[in-house]
Amino acid sequence: MQRTKVAILGAGFITDIHVESYHRFIPEAEVVAVYARNKDKAKAFAEKYHIPQWFDNVDELLQKSGCEVVDICLPNFLHAETTLKAAKAGKHVIIEKPLAVTLEEADAMIDACKKANVKLMYAEELCFAPKYERVRHLVKEGAVGKVYMLKQAEKHSGPHGDWFYDIKQAGGGVLMDMGCHAFGWFFWMLNNAKVKSVSASMATVLHGGRTQGEDNSVVIVEFENGVTAVAENSWAKHGGMDDKSEVYGTEGVIYADLFLGNAALAYSKNGYGYAMEKADTTAGWSFPIFEEVFNQGYPHELKHFIECVQQNKEPLVTGELGRAVLEVIYAAYAAAGQGKKISLPFHAKVDRPIDLWLKP
Repeated sequence: MQRTKVAILGAGFITDIHVESYHRFIPEAEVVAVYARNKDKAKAFAEKYHIPQWFDNVDELLQKSGCEVVDICLPNFLHAETTLKAAKAGKHVIIEKPLAVTLEEADAMIDACKKANVKLMYAEELCFAPKYERVRHLVKEGAVGKVYMLKQAEKHSGPHGDWFYDIKQAGGGVLMDMGCHAFGWFFWMLNNAKVKSVSASMATVLHGGRTQGEDNSVVIVEFENGVTAVAENSWAKHGGMDDKSEVYGTEGVIYADLFLGNAALAYSKNGYGYAMEKADTTAGWSFPIFEEVFNQGYPHELKHFIECVQQNKEPLVTGELGRAVLEVIYAAYAAAGQGKKISLPFHAKVDRPIDLWLKP
């Protein structure tokens, strides 16, 4: 079997997930190199996962690693720069969410990959999570009749890396970090229906000492087909990760919890190593998750992308979805900043989407 050579860019939490997915579930791919901005971190990551090459220079990696695909797991502000370099070098691109910081960057990335005839594959794992996909297929079968409302919520007590709290690197707060999942899933469920308007409320309720960004948000998206969708996102919720969806139709309802039913129930007097993502403690009663990476859809997503490269197929999830998600994020920040509903299409010239919310 000819294996597709993949280079990973990044050495943080999400990169661990991607590498675990490749090693355990995707024999069609071979991780041949890793890049990190810090030389020691790149070397340590390579040694941890037995990756043969490590780099602290992206240009050198693109020239020397022999990779066919670049999997970008870097901070948001580096997404556009590294995608443009990869496209110029003729490499296919897997890009973690959000696609970019600005719409101008998103357009440049999409254009560059098209001109270079390489694939731009937007890594929205909720489009591949087994439980959420079961929900989507039930809806397609007509199980709930005509859908009139969707809800998706992702909440925890704060991100792993310090850079998420820096709006210059992230472009925003929890909405940039996790709201993009909800909007991507809404488009996925509704076959890329057009958005009519967006309204939003957001605040910084827990992490004001370390970020200018919002750490709690509620966004209402109204689609032209009459569906109302509600996204709830928070960095201020304790007790570990919540990831839930709800589908309401004229003839039924579906609830899906990405973690409920995928955990054991445990009691530990002194605590133990790991229960689930973002769990504050393992002392006392806890819910240790099993097959966390699999249940969130990462292996399915990456396996699909590698298959698209090998068979020259169009990815199910592309840069265009990432761009549509980013436009909704822009509108949500503007809606919260202006205290009114924002109609789409919407575009504003800003350095970061959160500038539409922050007061001067």
